[in-house]
Amino acid sequence: MKRKTFIQLSTTLMATPLLSSLEGWAQAPRLKNWAGNLTYSTNHVFYPKSVQEVQQLVKKYDKLKVLGTRHCFNTIADSKDNLLSTKELNKVISLDKKAHTVTVEGGIKYGELAPYLHKEGFALNNLASLPHISVAGSITTATHGSGVKNGNLSSAVTALEIVKADGSIVHLSKAANPEKLNAAVVGLGALGVVTKVTLQIEPTFMMQQRVFTQMPMAQVKQNFEKIVSAGYSVSLFTDWQHDSINEVWIKSRIGRDKDHNGPEFYGAKAATKNVHPIIALSAENCTEQMGVPGPWYERLPHFKMGFTPSSGKELQSEYFVPMNHAVEAITAIARLGKQIGPHLFITEIRTIAADQLWMSPCHNQTSVTIHFTWKQETAAVLKLLPLIEKELSPFNARPHWGKIFTMAPKVLESRYEKLNDFKKLVAEFDPKGKFRNDFLSKEIYG
Repeated sequence: MKRKTFIQLSTTLMATPLLSSLEGWAQAPRLKNWAGNLTYSTNHVFYPKSVQEVQQLVKKYDKLKVLGTRHCFNTIADSKDNLLSTKELNKVISLDKKAHTVTVEGGIKYGELAPYLHKEGFALNNLASLPHISVAGSITTATHGSGVKNGNLSSAVTALEIVKADGSIVHLSKAANPEKLNAAVVGLGALGVVTKVTLQIEPTFMMQQRVFTQMPMAQVKQNFEKIVSAGYSVSLFTDWQHDSINEVWIKSRIGRDKDHNGPEFYGAKAATKNVHPIIALSAENCTEQMGVPGPWYERLPHFKMGFTPSSGKELQSEYFVPMNHAVEAITAIARLGKQIGPHLFITEIRTIAADQLWMSPCHNQTSVTIHFTWKQETAAVLKLLPLIEKELSPFNARPHWGKIFTMAPKVLESRYEKLNDFKKLVAEFDPKGKFRNDFLSKEIYG
């Protein structure tokens, strides 16, 4: 029997913040994730405004899960018992200009942090395709941007503050305990509540992006590494319906990277106006293109902070494969093009540098990701994912922890060499499984 992934469909309304008594819980509608494909399993939601309130809640309840901005598509953050939202933990704690670090509360969104850093003369080295996501939630699931030399968002972490299951606070840092920090950064929500994060920063910089359309797939196969290395961050978008890449987005640092301002790029034609990754949609929601200069935080993401990212109502899956197998993996997925096409909005192909984080899909390997933005057709997608995973199996593909996948736990175990060591750390932080939910029980302990 095929194992089902954890998706729950519902038509309930979004919940309002709830800080009241048990009597209020019964009337509160349940929260949904941002895309609306998942309704969380409890309406017991708390919104603490301080670390002390977090500690009190953790001590009080036997079962608890932490919510960020709810940009996950599976049940990694779900709970049948109690949810703790970091929505109100959204402040900058300190900026150390000498050490080039910034310390923030875990619930702050990158789109809120980035303008502050730029104003102070600093930048993060990379951002994800949308700035609407929280820092703690992003690093916990190894969310990423793009760039052959750029690690995922987790790789910028230099220190963490975590509230453990007994309510005590643990501080981890690269300086004091680097190996334990590597173990804890991509924590999958299993270790506790990430209340503070310290990130490496650098002097601010300006960027520009250009888009090219209809790149022949033959060029991708022959020149993949040159293409994805052509800018600071490069994304390839395809719907797999033709022997070509629909769009190539090249994000370049002004004064450092080459500006690809010619009419062609490896057989692709320069766009004549701003475009959306899904070509049929308006580019209004997208960051500025056509080589227009702008600060790093207005070019690294694909979507603007104040607008709905991607298509909105969608499902997402993503798989990481080693860089040296990129062309083989792309070719394998292309063979499924006719089956994938009817249910797909777009696929994005990106690169991410290797890291040392135990549960990161980029652990010890520079990776290429193949990301699927699906129409919200759950049954059809769940039938397609095993086919995709089978095609990518020869390359030991690892799934994005916050997106939909159907890999068996034994497969995941075989692809994460530090998994058993990670479980030992979880036992140290949470010996009674306070933060364990169905997702962790099945995917990590199944």
